[in-house]
Amino acid sequence: MAYFITDTCISCGACEPECPVNCISDGDDKYVIDPEICIECGACNSVCPVDAPQPD
Repeated sequence: MAYFITDTCISCGACEPECPVNCISDGDDKYVIDPEICIECGACNSVCPVDAPQPD
């Protein structure tokens, strides 16, 4: 299952450069993950200070 960004996201941007398939982008109030591209590697979650990326 693809990861998604929860409402705990503080928009710090730590996750975006860690994604190997570039599926994370800056949304209106938090970062978002494109579930069609996400490969479920968890790299985003490992660098997030608030554990906002979670598996769906």
